[in-house]
Amino acid sequence: MPASLTIAGLDAGYGTIRILHNVNMAVQEGETVALLGTNGNGKSTLMKSIMGMVRPTAGSITAVIDGVTHDLVGKSTEAIVDLGIALVPEGRRLFPRLTVTENLYLGAFRDKAREKLKDNLAFCFEAFPRLAERRKQLAGSMSGGEQQMLALARALMSDPRMLLIDEPSVGLAPLLVARTIDKIKELKDGFQLSVLMAEQNFTQAIRIADRGYVLVHGHVEFEGDSPESLNNNELIREFYMGA
Repeated sequence: MPASLTIAGLDAGYGTIRILHNVNMAVQEGETVALLGTNGNGKSTLMKSIMGMVRPTAGSITAVIDGVTHDLVGKSTEAIVDLGIALVPEGRRLFPRLTVTENLYLGAFRDKAREKLKDNLAFCFEAFPRLAERRKQLAGSMSGGEQQMLALARALMSDPRMLLIDEPSVGLAPLLVARTIDKIKELKDGFQLSVLMAEQNFTQAIRIADRGYVLVHGHVEFEGDSPESLNNNELIREFYMGA
């Protein structure tokens, strides 16, 4: 069963510098929600706050997983992953001197994932045939597109209920961006996931999003309840998406 996520009144930052200001948003079960905005507006900080890598100074983050409500604030990143929430970080953050298979195994460290390791590994190799072909290749020697495939597959190896994806298009050629976004939808449907995707490529993101939020200087400036409402908002198109 996919997870849901609710963020209310969230403030967070680094030391005395506050990045997020009273952020309110939600991801319902089975949704793909786009977190839109240009660089430097707090998207990655929000992702890190959800994952316990940045401690909020105010507000709440709660997740409902398998019918149980969990307060994520104060939990360690390991505990949050163990609940069934996985992050594909910006820049992929692979282990470059380990092989494809070794990177995938490291994604399956939580107990529930170990029980399904063989099945999930087979699913990842079926979803990404290139990874199957290069299972013995060092991750650091792969192309950017192949590394993004591996980062997505590694997150899936944790057998998540919710997937957070931070800037999947960074460093990829336009054709690979489109393929990556399509693959995210395919994986979301195949794994029955809820997805929160931070992305500055507006056109690609709304192709697969059910709805979205626009983050500007750490505030939710606009909430669109459909791809059409996002696409037709003049403020977004003119000032934030470069239309």
